[in-house]
Amino acid sequence: MGGKPKKKRKGAEKSSGSTGEKVDPQSSSALQDGAAVKHKMKRKQYEKEMRVLHGELVAMQEWVKATGARVCVVFEGRDTAGKGGTIKRITERVSPRVFRVVALPAPSEREKSEMYIQRYVPHFPAAGEFVIFDRSWYNRAGVEPVMGFCTKEQNKKFLEMTPAVEKAMVDSGIILIKYWLEVGPDEQTRRLESRIHDPRKVWKLSGMDLKSYSRWFDYSRARDDMFRATDTAWAPWFVAHNDVKRRGRLNIITHLLSQVPYEPLATTDVKLPKRQGSHGYVDPGLPLRHIPEKF
Repeated sequence: MGGKPKKKRKGAEKSSGSTGEKVDPQSSSALQDGAAVKHKMKRKQYEKEMRVLHGELVAMQEWVKATGARVCVVFEGRDTAGKGGTIKRITERVSPRVFRVVALPAPSEREKSEMYIQRYVPHFPAAGEFVIFDRSWYNRAGVEPVMGFCTKEQNKKFLEMTPAVEKAMVDSGIILIKYWLEVGPDEQTRRLESRIHDPRKVWKLSGMDLKSYSRWFDYSRARDDMFRATDTAWAPWFVAHNDVKRRGRLNIITHLLSQVPYEPLATTDVKLPKRQGSHGYVDPGLPLRHIPEKF
């Protein structure tokens, strides 16, 4: 656990790409089908790499707790791009008292009357917290304008105001990291069809997903407008191609670790204390209800 100290992310340039290379956010050629086709990764190799990354995530968690750091990670992307699965792999070995996932439902009537960002602010991280937004205030840049849930003027104002809001977040000390997960049209079709036929995944399929599926290029235009307006030096977008989920998850977590300037904490030699004696304790044989042992 630990390894080399992590470098602070560079804020001098606008960045995109899962490895942080500088990419023109106005060029969508690398986002449509442009990621190089990669083969699937075998589970054994995947789990071996993930085990190492999980250890690093725990080290980062301990650094966040010890230093009172505040980390906010935004996950956006196309439907079926793998946001939920990636978030699960990030959080499965860390403490829910430090890592918190925020996935807000549709706004209530009261929330619709508020300033747009207002309902997200209470979920921003406090000292020693790592907050992950599974979709975020960027709904107003994507699903809302595409599906007609906001006006063009509301979308325009959002894109104009968001860089200043995120600048205030970063200036307050929050480490803000934004990911866009991209998936190709053929792979999106395959994943949606698997949801239709797999009873374990049917809950992921909604009427909104079906409507969104038919509007691929409307989402592409909305995404491009979002990048142009909100890919800034202080809060850049990082794009991850996730047609191959296992590789994508490893790439995202590796990059995420590089964006937080954590350092491994010194380990201590921990030994279990001697367990107390029974001092006359006898199991009273209470008539408890035990679950059936079918396995």
